[in-house]
Amino acid sequence: MGRRFRGESHHKVDTKGRVSIPASFRRVLEAGDPNWQSGGSPELVIVYGDQRRNFLECYTMEAIDEVDAKIDALPRGSMPRKMLQRMFHGQSFPTNVDETGRLVLPAKLRNKIDLEAMAFFIGAGDTFQIWKPETYDEEELAKSEEWMEDLPEGFDPMEFLDSAGGA
Repeated sequence: MGRRFRGESHHKVDTKGRVSIPASFRRVLEAGDPNWQSGGSPELVIVYGDQRRNFLECYTMEAIDEVDAKIDALPRGSMPRKMLQRMFHGQSFPTNVDETGRLVLPAKLRNKIDLEAMAFFIGAGDTFQIWKPETYDEEELAKSEEWMEDLPEGFDPMEFLDSAGGA
């Protein structure tokens, strides 16, 4: 397993849709791109999905290859395969990091998540997500807090690791 995306940060989006990627995220993208060479620009795939997704999910080349292999293992013509192909192949945008460490997000992607002046980046292990900050606070953070309210008082989320099958 390669390096992981960790952390969160806010970055300005300019009028052309350029946004800086956190430096630690760039190192993960480089490590996850088998064709990357020092001084070059790592490639990635941004999955934007359908109307239910209010964020952009960014995959390293290794991570998207893993997803593609799982899709290819599904029966050809099956509805699950068609749906996943639509999302990961059709509703996605292959791109690369520019020489200054930025992503150029096309208007279509910015409009989809209503991204304007600021972008919120959050690591998610083998992917990272880009959100409009207000949407993240209203939807994702609120869901997490609501879910945590249903846990017993004093519950330590670290207990989930005991049932995860790890060593």
